[in-house]
Amino acid sequence: MDRWEADDARRRHMARFGRRDTAPELAVRRELHRRGRRFFVDRPVSIRCRVRPDLVFPRARVAVFVDGCFWHFCPDHTHLPKANAELWHRKLLANRQRDARNEAILVREGWRVVRAWEHDDPAETADRVERVLDQWEAVVGPSTPTRGPVRCPTEGER
Repeated sequence: MDRWEADDARRRHMARFGRRDTAPELAVRRELHRRGRRFFVDRPVSIRCRVRPDLVFPRARVAVFVDGCFWHFCPDHTHLPKANAELWHRKLLANRQRDARNEAILVREGWRVVRAWEHDDPAETADRVERVLDQWEAVVGPSTPTRGPVRCPTEGER
């Protein structure tokens, strides 16, 4: 497959759009946070690819992606623009292939990847993420709660 390349004007135009904090991503973040889950946002996780998952649980090695239907070529909701349809088809197909390559790299590096579409219910996406996190916790055991600073015993207490 040919690599899709944009001209400089198109690249500058597209660079103005944010890649994080979309409404679907925020909804999933709010739901997980409400359930007591803490995570990192838009954090690099691999030196082999430039991918930055939307949510990262580094101890459990879980990467969560909330993909937009248009940009990630959702089979249910993507509609190609009428102008330059072939160009957009190549571009969106290249995006899907890049996602698959990046996911394969993360899986080889020991990450568990959870992918959701923007049209998915945030509560159902949070359920899926929690199932993966619960599997990890079942293997490593419950995390130890923090009890404040560790104090060294004094001479009389030893």
